[in-house]
Amino acid sequence: MRFEIMRLDDVNGTLVDSTVVDAASVNRIVQQAAAIGQRLWIRPADSSAS
Repeated sequence: MRFEIMRLDDVNGTLVDSTVVDAASVNRIVQQAAAIGQRLWIRPADSSAS
């Protein structure tokens, strides 16, 4: 399964960038974001997303 991970601006919560990753990468990305206090929004990716 693939997930879209969107990085959000710390001040106003607007989208900064996004990427689609496989399930195995989600934990690593979340751990990195948590270490620096970064806000993420994670959702299942559309099958057409790349």
